[in-house]
Amino acid sequence: MSAIMEILNSHSTVKKEHWWHAHSDWTRNTVHGAIVVHPAEGTTSPYPQPDAEVIIILRSWYTYDVNLLVVEDLATGSDLPNPDAYTINGQPGDFYNCSKETTYRLSIDYGKTYLLRIINAVMSDEIFFSIARHNLTLINQDASYLKPVVTSYILIAPGQTMDVLVMANQSPRQYYMAAAHLYYTAEAISTGYNKTIVTAILQYNGDYDPPAAPYYPSTTLPPFADYKAGISFRNELRSLTEVDVPKNISTRMFITAAENQFLFNSSGDVIKSLAASLNNVTWVNPWVDVLQAYYNNMSGFYTEDFPDNPPEFYDFVSENLPVNTMQSLMGTKVKVLEYGEEVEVIFQGTNVMNTSEDHPMHLHGHSFYKVGTGGGNFDFEEDPKSYNLIDPPLVNTAAIPMNGWLSVRFRALNPALHLGNEHCPGLLVVKNGPTLETSLRPPPPNMPTCYPPVDIKQKTSQSSQIKHLKQN
Repeated sequence: MSAIMEILNSHSTVKKEHWWHAHSDWTRNTVHGAIVVHPAEGTTSPYPQPDAEVIIILRSWYTYDVNLLVVEDLATGSDLPNPDAYTINGQPGDFYNCSKETTYRLSIDYGKTYLLRIINAVMSDEIFFSIARHNLTLINQDASYLKPVVTSYILIAPGQTMDVLVMANQSPRQYYMAAAHLYYTAEAISTGYNKTIVTAILQYNGDYDPPAAPYYPSTTLPPFADYKAGISFRNELRSLTEVDVPKNISTRMFITAAENQFLFNSSGDVIKSLAASLNNVTWVNPWVDVLQAYYNNMSGFYTEDFPDNPPEFYDFVSENLPVNTMQSLMGTKVKVLEYGEEVEVIFQGTNVMNTSEDHPMHLHGHSFYKVGTGGGNFDFEEDPKSYNLIDPPLVNTAAIPMNGWLSVRFRALNPALHLGNEHCPGLLVVKNGPTLETSLRPPPPNMPTCYPPVDIKQKTSQSSQIKHLKQN
């Protein structure tokens, strides 16, 4: 299911798009869409008005019920499933026999300019995107204007949105729009990944003999493993104007992101399970919604002791790290911030289990300034000197580079409990501000009641019975 919502913003001068999506298991793979926010009447864009706008949604395609497989993988500790294909506006394209007749086609007129609103709704993969023989001018990311970046390709992370201008200035023919998964983990636990390329067709209107095949972006679409192309692209991004970057930092966190392994007993068999962690803490979902527990002051469902630093410092990006780095602590730990705090978070990628890769980081309820990024271990003395505190991009998703680090800053101005993800979930609590407008709203009166699952009820009942027997 995919739908587009259009909204008039009475304050902003920015025409922008977000995306909406489901938040139950992996249901967002098929339940998602675009939200296009129009600027206030009478305001103008800093960029020329395009002749037409088109929404392009990239997504994963599975030939089975992926939610069922995810449940099984989580139960057995297996790696989560890889897609059978990717799609552009619902079609895998010409390189798949099943969709050659239905490949998505975008018809254009020579001499006109088109605005492509691109959304990466893929479950967990960063995607390169390129159009044969056409430059892309990136002007907006995550609903914030950028200084224009003229490029032959973009790299877009899961959950990101990007606006690019395309000028129809080539000979009237047919040209492939192509997208491919960026993949460069050295020794992944999973044995395979999707090496196919999804395509759509940019076709000029007019009278001409169609070629045997559209032109392909063979020189501009980066190879699967070209992580340097990703770094080069990201380093080009700047906000359109100078911005108000938080400088009075009251909370500074250094958070490591890792893939871990733990052992559990299943019917007498010891099974190795994969888990992601932040600062060596692997998130555990309680049966009660944590926001509900926080609002109602319910104890026993989470703790407010998520650490500001990892338990120990070492060479995070070294190859063949020792076994003692693989184990993570299971817990429901949150970080609590006062309303209005100015926060800096330094995310450090790790090579635990030789599985370093890009980690897209997203914080619900907040956008943040991406002030710095680099390779290797973060240097607390030297790396802050390279921060961009003038015009960093304001985003809601940014990637920790493979074997590298990412530094972001934001103001905690949204009172609530916010999920941080994509690969490594965690939670952030922002306390209420001084006014009703800066405080968390109460739940609706018809809010459904959550009850513990049957197995938890049985365990609780058994525990109570055992405790009663011991007392008597």
